[in-house]
Amino acid sequence: MGANGILNVNKPSGCTSFSIVAMVRRLAGEKRVGHAGTLDPAATGVLPICLGQATRITEYLHDCTKEYIALIEFGTTTDTFDREGKVTCRKDTALVTFQLIERSLMSFQGTIQQVPPAYSAIKVKGRQSYELARKGIPVSHQPRKVKIDLIEILGFENLCLKIKIRCSKGTYIRSLANDLGEMLGCGAYLKDLVRTAYGPFTLDSSISVDDIRTALAEGNLDRLLYPVDYPLQQWDSQVATDEISCEIVQGHDMRFDNVDATINHHICVYSPEKKLLAIMKFVPETLLWHPEKVFSL
Repeated sequence: MGANGILNVNKPSGCTSFSIVAMVRRLAGEKRVGHAGTLDPAATGVLPICLGQATRITEYLHDCTKEYIALIEFGTTTDTFDREGKVTCRKDTALVTFQLIERSLMSFQGTIQQVPPAYSAIKVKGRQSYELARKGIPVSHQPRKVKIDLIEILGFENLCLKIKIRCSKGTYIRSLANDLGEMLGCGAYLKDLVRTAYGPFTLDSSISVDDIRTALAEGNLDRLLYPVDYPLQQWDSQVATDEISCEIVQGHDMRFDNVDATINHHICVYSPEKKLLAIMKFVPETLLWHPEKVFSL
C-alpha cells in the first residue's frame, strides 16, 4: 500500500509548488500527490503536500485560513506586483510616513473587494492569466471578495514595511502591496513573502525538502506524514457501527440526528476501529447525509 497522509513542507524560494509535488511523486513512487494552496516561486513557507488518499481532501482545505509575513517596499512598482517582475515605475516617497501607512492599512481589513494580478494562475478563456500577460496580451480580472482578518505591522525601515497578515482563500498579498502603494500615491511591490500557517499547519512544524529525501532514503516517510483527517479535526464527527459502516461503503445515505446540519454541511465518519471511513455531506432535500468521499485506510 502506498503512502497516505500530508507533508507540511517549507517550500524554498525559486521553485514552483508543482515542482515540489513532482519531486515527492518521483522520490516516493506515489502517483497520487497534490498540494493545497499554491505559492508563487519567489515565496517561501508552508505548503501542504497530500499523498495517496489525502489527495481526496484537498478541496476541503481551500477554506483554511492562511497567515503570512510580508515585506513591502515603497517607491517602486513592477508588472507582477513582486520582485520577480519588471520595474514599471518609480515615484517619490517623501510624503510616506508610518502614521499614513498605519491609517491606510485599516481600509484593507475585513471583507474587501480585491482585483487579482494579471500575472496569476487564474484561467482566462481556458488559458492561464500569466501566459497571456507574458505575451503582452491585456488581462483584466473582476474584483473578488476576500476577507482579511488581521494586518499587524511588525516593522518599518528604509521604506520597507513588514506586516503579518491572516486572510481567507483567494487573497493575493501581491495585490495588497500594489493597492497599498496606489493608495499612498508612491507605488509599492511585494519584496518578500513567507506563509507561516495554512490551517493547522505551521512554519515552526514544517519540514525541508532535504528532510523528505532523508526519510525516503531511510524508508521512513511515515514519520513525517500527518493523518489524512488532520486538517478536518475541527469538523463534527460520528463513529459508525459495523452495520452502518457497511451501508456507507455501499453509498447509502444515512441519518445522524445528533448533528446540527444548520452549522455543519460536512462531517467525518469513522469506523468502529476509529479509522476515517467517509466524508459525508448533508442533503437538505432528504435531511440525510450522503457519503461524498469513502476512504480505504
